[in-house]
Amino acid sequence: MRLIFVSFTIFILAACSSKTDIEPMDFAGQFKDKFSTQIKGDGIKLFVYTAKIATASDRNLNDVPPHQQRIDRRKQDARSYAKEMRNKEELLQIWAQQVQVGLDKTIAMTGYCQNGYIELSRYVEAERGEIRGECQDGATEEDRVKFGR
Repeated sequence: MRLIFVSFTIFILAACSSKTDIEPMDFAGQFKDKFSTQIKGDGIKLFVYTAKIATASDRNLNDVPPHQQRIDRRKQDARSYAKEMRNKEELLQIWAQQVQVGLDKTIAMTGYCQNGYIELSRYVEAERGEIRGECQDGATEEDRVKFGR
């Protein structure tokens, strides 16, 4: 049941990604994200963007207990399990795109990297993702006031 819920949520996110003008409010309550910044003494601006699918408890829904998930999995036949695994790979690609859209919108809204950024690392799995980067512009005094050290 939880897998169906997560799959449905990712499907909804995918539908939103096909729009040409994605608004942050389109994703309200569907996933949680965090944008952490760090400005080094020499003016190098770093960031970490993390996103995760909102859990059932985050959304005040009843979650299927893990033991029930295992029982349900044992009842599933091999053909439907194989199909589910193929769908998981497609959903992971869609989720990776959504993490990227979230980062792009966050940077645009905050104005943190005025001249773009270099991606230092990316980690995306089924329900969460993280992108670390370094801005291509140095920190201004305004950046230091707005984002701290």
